[in-house]
Amino acid sequence: MDSDSVKSSFTYMGRKFTDLSLNDSSSSAFSDCNSDRSGEFPTASSQSRRLFLSCASDNSDELISQLVSALDSDSIDEQKQAAMELRLMAKNKPENRIKIARAGAIKPLISIISSNDPQLQEYGVTAVLNLSLCDENKEEIAYSGAIKPLVRALKSGTSTARENAACALLRLSQIEENKVAIGRSGAIPPLVDLLESGNFRGMKDACTALYSLCTVRENKIRAVQAGILKPLVELMSDLGSNMVDKSAFVLSLLMSVPEARAALVDEGGIPVLVEIVEVGTQRQKEIAAAILLQLCEDCLAYRTMVAREGAIPPLVALSQTGTTRAKQKAEALIELLRQPRSTNGAARDI
Repeated sequence: MDSDSVKSSFTYMGRKFTDLSLNDSSSSAFSDCNSDRSGEFPTASSQSRRLFLSCASDNSDELISQLVSALDSDSIDEQKQAAMELRLMAKNKPENRIKIARAGAIKPLISIISSNDPQLQEYGVTAVLNLSLCDENKEEIAYSGAIKPLVRALKSGTSTARENAACALLRLSQIEENKVAIGRSGAIPPLVDLLESGNFRGMKDACTALYSLCTVRENKIRAVQAGILKPLVELMSDLGSNMVDKSAFVLSLLMSVPEARAALVDEGGIPVLVEIVEVGTQRQKEIAAAILLQLCEDCLAYRTMVAREGAIPPLVALSQTGTTRAKQKAEALIELLRQPRSTNGAARDI
């Protein structure tokens, strides 16, 4: 889920058609899921030519109806073809997302997600993802029972199915009441696993989904219990990657949970955060200082650890050269770290 919108194009009969993708950024560190990037257009055939022409015209209703009917076929190959074509139609023409949903595709696509055939499952997941890019469809997708099948695909599907399931769950989590349902359906542990062991795209997709889900307290606890602090600290320690900001923002959400603060220290997060304050970008320095401030606010032992790690000199530098908010956080943290231990009656030891 890069911050750049994904735009692909293809040429057919001398005309160029461009993929219309959505790029709805939820913050400066995260971007929303664009349409799937799980495959390109199939080799030209009568079926694919029919699809291309229908995507380029306004007369796709009849084809959509035929494809939706084919989703219930007894032939897996016919189901695959129908799901693939619906996936592509939803990917490349946003208005088709509403047409496909209104034609009754959502429930049979959700059934396909539970298929034992890995490719069919992948096509179903990806078609549902593309339909979820239309805000009008998100509530119907969740109401139709998509969450649990998507979580199963997230756990055991192909790498593409897992990545696209994470994106689809992210989309559904943008409806506030779905966040609890997704967490209670078991999505958090496989998302943490994808964050830790997925490829680069998988890690970004998982991190963004977790960022959305962990605005809910019970999901924060689930994430900590699933071991999220280990991959977050590892990703933040790689300052050359594109995952430092994303991981730090997820961590900042978790810091309101005491278990997260203890796990951060156990996983060696303090030296990583101090290094970010010293050599990170301006935004990274600010968020690292904010996390350290949360960590130290009511714990003497953590203040001692942070001070002994050499945090005060880079914090002083940040208080002089950082952004306005970074200066405020750095100054507050410096004041905490410099307070005599005997005057900290409100703070606690661990």
